[in-house]
Amino acid sequence: MNAPSTLHFPIDETPEAGQWLTVAPGVQWLRMPLPFALDHINLWILDDGDSVTLVDTGFGLPDIQALWDAALDRLNKPVGRIIVTHYHPDHLGLAEWLSQRTGAPISMTQGEFLMGHALWHQLPGFSTEDMLAQFRRHGLDATRLGALEKRGNRYRSGVPSLPNRYNRLIHGDRIAIGGHDWQVIVGYGHAPEHAALWCPTRDLLISGDMLLPRISTNVSVFAATPHDDPLRRFLESIHHFNDLPERTLVLPSHGRPFQGIRARVSQLVTHHAERCDELLAACQEPRTAAQLLETLFPRELDTHQVMFAMGEAIAHLNYLAQGRDLREVDDGDDVVRFISTALPKH
Repeated sequence: MNAPSTLHFPIDETPEAGQWLTVAPGVQWLRMPLPFALDHINLWILDDGDSVTLVDTGFGLPDIQALWDAALDRLNKPVGRIIVTHYHPDHLGLAEWLSQRTGAPISMTQGEFLMGHALWHQLPGFSTEDMLAQFRRHGLDATRLGALEKRGNRYRSGVPSLPNRYNRLIHGDRIAIGGHDWQVIVGYGHAPEHAALWCPTRDLLISGDMLLPRISTNVSVFAATPHDDPLRRFLESIHHFNDLPERTLVLPSHGRPFQGIRARVSQLVTHHAERCDELLAACQEPRTAAQLLETLFPRELDTHQVMFAMGEAIAHLNYLAQGRDLREVDDGDDVVRFISTALPKH
């Protein structure tokens, strides 16, 4: 049977900030605000008999803590477990605070635990200084570098505290919640070991950021691994979602719950292929990642968006270079440029 070409959104309502809706028996959709152009994150409350399990926690700001305080007061059960899909501040941000407030342990993959600590503690290869050096090598101008430097360690602003211990999740683990097993599906590219949760008996997938209905997940290269190819791993990861039943209701971190996994995977693959085609067309002569930002993002970018845009541009260029469609050009000025391999070398 052919997969549908469009997505289906079976839930018409959207919860207000700090409120929740029931999306399936024992599964609540909690929505929290974000201080960005992407202005919300979806969190999930799963009934587990005498307690509830929280999946993801929101951005670490006092206003979000206040919304959580009100939400926890409305819950008629204690929090028994906190699951974090990945290290980004809108997911991990309030995990430790919620753990301290409720006494609930935190579960996450090792890659996400360690990445959060690497950024929070500014370890080598993950510091603001190293990020700036990476972007400078890829041609970013002094004005935008200065704006990024002025922001400092923004990760800490969204993650005020980190756990020092956790329960480790591994791909294939099964977590019993409310009489149903939820299987951990680890994905790569967006984060080191992003944990999605699939419940086969209920046809539900908590996809985190790996599968979003309307926007493309950010895929970036870090200074610690300058020649990394996260885009290839991301595309390989989302292909595995095609193995899930088409009737599966996807519960994403941003946007509305939807059905149509195969259609969405196909859309994302096409989207990245089109971006690569645009880059190849633009690299008929040597180009830096910074010069190619307008090709990939033909709009005004604020400082926060520049950081993600540079990481994503480098990811696409690395993908094409490792696929031998582009090659790096060394002009002796310590700036990385890329040119199509279809052109003769000078």
